[in-house]
Amino acid sequence: MKTLIVIPVRMASRRFPNKPMALIKGKPMIQRVWEQAVSSNIGDVIVACSEKEVHDLITSLNGEVKLTDPNLPSGTDRVYAAIQKHSNIHQYDSIINLQGDMPLIKPQDIGQVNFPLQQGYDIGTLVTNFKDDNEAKDNNTTKAHIEWIKKELLGRAIDFSKDFNFLKGKNCYHHVGIYSFRYEALEKFISLPPSDNEIIRQLEQMRALDSNMSIGVGYVKNTPISVDTEEDLLKVEKII
Repeated sequence: MKTLIVIPVRMASRRFPNKPMALIKGKPMIQRVWEQAVSSNIGDVIVACSEKEVHDLITSLNGEVKLTDPNLPSGTDRVYAAIQKHSNIHQYDSIINLQGDMPLIKPQDIGQVNFPLQQGYDIGTLVTNFKDDNEAKDNNTTKAHIEWIKKELLGRAIDFSKDFNFLKGKNCYHHVGIYSFRYEALEKFISLPPSDNEIIRQLEQMRALDSNMSIGVGYVKNTPISVDTEEDLLKVEKII
């Protein structure tokens, strides 16, 4: 599939201000994510940001950057805004939204998020295993309830939550913050108003499920954590 990877970046995180430029072993986190995306070799890579610091960093690396409105409500809105400035956007079969807080995502895993699109789903995403009980209980961790079509190869997302109690009696996995869209599905998603579940749970993927858009799921083993807090940053540094 002809693929465009877009990495949305926002400096004004409530839990971790200036997170994209936080240094991990001397290198900004957004640079590490960008390097993993480039190393995947599955398509073009754009960083979508509204801050000069990020723009100047990626430009200095000879990367492509699109400036977006800082008031956009979500990462997916930022992705859509960025590609409006991209020539020949309709030539791409897949637009991947790669979260800018995943500095250790494996390049080979990025490409796997295209598989659900090839199977006819509106949106593709990934899940991984919980490494331990603490990770499962962490309310910063997004849990995904999955119905497998083919065990750990292709599934359908039923629901998402950060609440630990959500796990009880369900086939749940740790959600990985990456999505694939065909352009038409992304355009539809952006046109929808935020749903009640999206607002309450602070999970934008609920907008898709509440509007009967299908989310196909692939499984990747032992995917490293995303960085939501300064504590997570220290964990990533230890892994490196």
